[in-house]
Amino acid sequence: MGIYDIPKFDELVKGNSYVGRGIIVGKSADAKKAVTAYFIMGRSTNSRNRVFIETPDGIIIKPFDPSKLEDPSLVIYSPVREFKNYMIVTNGDQTDTVYKVLEKWESTFALNPIQVVDMSYAFEVGLSAREFEPDGPNWTPRISAMLSFLKANDFTYKMSILKSADAEGSTCNRYTFNYNAVAGLGHFIHTYNHDGNPIPTFTGEPERVAVPDDIDEYTETIWNGLDENNKVSLYVAYVDLATGRKETRIINKNK
Repeated sequence: MGIYDIPKFDELVKGNSYVGRGIIVGKSADAKKAVTAYFIMGRSTNSRNRVFIETPDGIIIKPFDPSKLEDPSLVIYSPVREFKNYMIVTNGDQTDTVYKVLEKWESTFALNPIQVVDMSYAFEVGLSAREFEPDGPNWTPRISAMLSFLKANDFTYKMSILKSADAEGSTCNRYTFNYNAVAGLGHFIHTYNHDGNPIPTFTGEPERVAVPDDIDEYTETIWNGLDENNKVSLYVAYVDLATGRKETRIINKNK
């Protein structure tokens, strides 16, 4: 496969039983939609006991059976939140960290209005205060993305991974990737390379992945590509770049 060939999602995860949590961001092949997807997988009862619930500004994770909830600290959070011209997607409560920076900056800029204010650097600023999850020996990385709708009929996006520098979790390495949206192309970042004990952390750049025009087709491709035993929930959003209209899909294994 050439370096500019774009594989489909199911080709990237084929035979991989556990990629953990994953984020995809990209532009539809017809260049009309901004696309994002977030999914969770789980090996433990606590991780599998979850569902996605849509909210006015995104989604929240809740326990499917509250009586079976053990430790909520790393499994219950808002993976997707929108603030004005920005959409934040993460695998933890760092969603709220970035949101609060945007909120603070917006109130500051409101005192001295500027026609167009680029607040996308709130992404890096917010994440600079966070690090990987304290779940040694896995030290699960925090993965994040933010879409910025500041251009007419277009958008840009950033992705980040905060990961342990060593097996002891002694310090955090931070990687941020900046993208101009390209029709038919998305980028896929996930927490783990594959299953293991401890689980190997994701390495390298976010993977290139094809993004089709149809939301139902893409939702089906992602859901069916994930390992049947370990997949838990999936959220997919298509945002019309001309009108701002958002179309979403949610699949929960727990029903």
